[in-house]
Amino acid sequence: MRSLRTPLGRVRGLGSAKEGVGHWWGQRLSGLALVPLTLWFVISVIGLIGADYATFSAWLGTPGNATMMLLLVFVVFYHAQLGLQVVIEDYVHNEGAKMASLIAIKFATVALGVFCAVSILKLVAFGG
Repeated sequence: MRSLRTPLGRVRGLGSAKEGVGHWWGQRLSGLALVPLTLWFVISVIGLIGADYATFSAWLGTPGNATMMLLLVFVVFYHAQLGLQVVIEDYVHNEGAKMASLIAIKFATVALGVFCAVSILKLVAFGG
């Protein structure tokens, strides 16, 4: 069935919502932040090869290492959430499934990030 709407009328409201730039910057900046954080993590883990639990607890108990680990956790989950959001928006075409998936991804990344942060803080504060 032919529409009586003009081409402009058909596409109005389907264009840019002016939100993509912030999302794009978030992905790029979190990806950039992951480079030094991941290097720090890999170098640290290599230095801890063969260490026992007490040594690891003492290492993570220092303010600098605990802060870097928390930053790594938060940036990883933020970056993962942004990336999964793009995949869902691009490949899930059913609006209900898309919205449910986006909500599930947000809740899951926040829950996992908080779980990791609490675990790190528990280890730092109480030594395990």
